[in-house]
Amino acid sequence: MEPALLASVRSDNDFLSEVASHLIVAGGKRVRPLFAVASAASRRGEPQVSEDAVLGGVAVELVHLGSLYHDDVIDEAVTRRTVESVNARWGNLTAILAGDFLLARASEIAASLGTEVAGLLAATIGRLCEGEVGELRSAYDVGRTEEAYLDSIRGKTAALFATACRIGAIVGGLPRDAIDALTAYGEGYGIAFQIVDDVLDVVASDDELGKPAGHDLVEGVYTLPVLRALDGADGLRDRLGRPLDDDRLREALSLVRADGAVAAALDTAREHADSAVRALAPLGENAATAWLASATDALFARVDAVRAAG
Repeated sequence: MEPALLASVRSDNDFLSEVASHLIVAGGKRVRPLFAVASAASRRGEPQVSEDAVLGGVAVELVHLGSLYHDDVIDEAVTRRTVESVNARWGNLTAILAGDFLLARASEIAASLGTEVAGLLAATIGRLCEGEVGELRSAYDVGRTEEAYLDSIRGKTAALFATACRIGAIVGGLPRDAIDALTAYGEGYGIAFQIVDDVLDVVASDDELGKPAGHDLVEGVYTLPVLRALDGADGLRDRLGRPLDDDRLREALSLVRADGAVAAALDTAREHADSAVRALAPLGENAATAWLASATDALFARVDAVRAAG
């Protein structure tokens, strides 16, 4: 996967190649492309992971990376994955163009895998945009509902996980019921993944996250643990609804962490993770489906480690 990712962003322009590969070189868990490969390998009988499955994973990861480039411009982020963000190092214009380049390369790869995959990836990019716009429109809104939150993360996060699984299953030649089952797994995992990520934003440190902690609160993005805390934490609602300085951010984070909202949000994440694993049942058990099922446990292991540390 790693050499395929690097090869996919090579350009005749050396500077563009350097910028486009910046976050690839910085590392990452590669969960989305691995989901594509595992989905292709979950076929009954003698599963084979073809070059097309790897390319499908590359296309999905490039969409994810392109969205990060654009997100960091919107958020004026200075770090990403413990390294300097592209916009901080080379400027917003370069970051936007490099993000567009990554999306273009993803689309080119998807087109090589057939019209169904190309259409699916294009629709997913649209869903990412819809999810992000939904989040932007609710900035600093203390009346944001859980339903609105879930609608947003289904688009901005879960859609790409679902697409990773679906592309892998399609190029792997799985039957339609198996393709749909893997898509449902990706959707459920993606929702759980985002809730866990939102919990980490309020309980982890800058070093543990590789980016500033509490960033969502600063930006007025009120995620599930915050929404749950707003229902019970005295004084939190008065502190939110507007930009926060450092002191108010520390106070708000303390209130979110103190009243059981984090545990309640994690319970909801676990429900979606369990639903994802149940969706795999019709596929039977093999190495690929066992790995997918175990991936949900890894989500919560990271939160447990952060909370145990402090």
